[in-house]
Amino acid sequence: MTPEAILEQYGPREAMEYDVVIVGGGPGGLATAIRLKQLAAEKGQEISVVVLEKGSEPGAHILSGAIMDPKAITELIPDWKEKGAPLNQPVTEDAFLILSETGALRTPGFALPQCFDNHGNYIVRLGEVVKWLGEQAEALGVEIFPGFPATEVVYNDDGSVKGVATGNMGIGKDGEPGPEFQLGMELHGKYTIFAEGARGQLGKQLIAKFKLDEGRDPQSYGIGIKELWEIDPSRFKAGLALHSAGWPLDTDTYGGAFMYHLGDNLVALGYVVGLNYSNPYLSPFEEFQRWKTHPNIKYYFTDDEGNVTAKRLQYGARAITAGGLFALPKTVFPGGALVGCDAGYLNASRIKGSHAAIKTGMLAAEAAFEAIQAGRQGDELTAYPEAFEKSWLYAELRKDRNYKNWFKKGLYTAIVMTGIEQKLLGGNIPWNLHRDKPDHLYLKPAAESKKIEYPKPDGKLTFDRLSSVFISNTNHSENQPAHLTLKDASVPVRINYAKFAGPEARYCPAGVYEFVTDESAEGGERLQINAQNCVHCKTCDIKDPTQNIVWVAPEGGGGPNYSGM
Repeated sequence: MTPEAILEQYGPREAMEYDVVIVGGGPGGLATAIRLKQLAAEKGQEISVVVLEKGSEPGAHILSGAIMDPKAITELIPDWKEKGAPLNQPVTEDAFLILSETGALRTPGFALPQCFDNHGNYIVRLGEVVKWLGEQAEALGVEIFPGFPATEVVYNDDGSVKGVATGNMGIGKDGEPGPEFQLGMELHGKYTIFAEGARGQLGKQLIAKFKLDEGRDPQSYGIGIKELWEIDPSRFKAGLALHSAGWPLDTDTYGGAFMYHLGDNLVALGYVVGLNYSNPYLSPFEEFQRWKTHPNIKYYFTDDEGNVTAKRLQYGARAITAGGLFALPKTVFPGGALVGCDAGYLNASRIKGSHAAIKTGMLAAEAAFEAIQAGRQGDELTAYPEAFEKSWLYAELRKDRNYKNWFKKGLYTAIVMTGIEQKLLGGNIPWNLHRDKPDHLYLKPAAESKKIEYPKPDGKLTFDRLSSVFISNTNHSENQPAHLTLKDASVPVRINYAKFAGPEARYCPAGVYEFVTDESAEGGERLQINAQNCVHCKTCDIKDPTQNIVWVAPEGGGGPNYSGM
């Protein structure tokens, strides 16, 4: 049955009324909720706020590097330290390496651009920070519904956003309601704030419906792949923030790596590849595994004889919205707003987005509270983008606005120009760089590309996808419709496999997409979708060259279950 047919037969859905409905329990969504409650308390008033979180709890689906600029959280909760916020490890040293296959050049400290200066910032496990923010929100009276993904925007008769509906539960693989079927519910608000993170399912729909990206640069994304390790104390240096560029990627492909030393001999390491790469044979996952074998990186995981002494604890992946200021869509529409990475506020030059998510959540909350106080609802919260343009966040993003686009001209040009813009000009840049096409259009045909042969994993330092997904604690109900859908089932073999050598089997970091031999299928191949492996990174929704794959939220609580990633 179609969703429309199910609603017609089993509806209408029950509805709950709130002043503000927030979709997404990450830094942006929780900051919005907390600020709304703070403003109401200051006025001695009540405001009803609900947060819908698709993960099993706040933080379960959160994955980030992460180095956190405390500026925004200090504005939101000035006494966060006294309240036990898990920002415990300040950055003590910055290191930036430019790697060749066997060597490394360390950039002198005096030459480091400001965007790589992390003095005053903290190395955090963002999932733990989000869990703590959830506790602060609940203490203020915010209702948080974990395991309830919002899957549909609900509109008023005048076209303004009325709220959202949660997904139906108990639908079988055949699309029919099963014995445990439950119809989703609607949550209505005077305003609805969308804070779903990068490439949000509903945010994507809203941008298209209200043409919010009209006149903007096409949005740009990266795929970030991360592992958490415990290393030998002799190789550990608390507070070290190491970044690298160069090998193993070629100089025409945007990307780089990080290694952050937390407390207790824990090291977070990861790799980011811009999804505007052109070679369909490139695999971000394998590039990450290969990076770990570089002598300057491998050192941290091995003893003096080269034996691996470290232990990998966790794995995950997530898309990153990285287009910058010129790719920001209009963030308000009748009845709602986009905050955080749902809009694209991450600063790619600093590899930081949590401070931007918190700040934009606060600004949206202030605009919504003011509107509700004035007796308004369902209009555009124009005070939100106006406040953003007067904020320190706008100034920060404007200063770094060209960073990502310089990489279209190659790694070394980008490094030199970032140094000129940041060090010599102090961000006072008299020129603008723009991009003219989305990431999925950059892939070249396989016939025009160089095949990349990746080494087999050793199971000690380097790993395969399936063993990696296993430690992400990913789980989906087996008897539910696949949440990865194809607009046309013939396209993967007929176009993607034939022209691009099946790139979905390589850009997915979780082994979801697999081309298998099938003599009964046209061309002798078919695409098998292992949806149960999906870590919700959204890469397929972004990079599919034919835009034939559509990612939708699975049944409540499904997906990875990160523990403080």
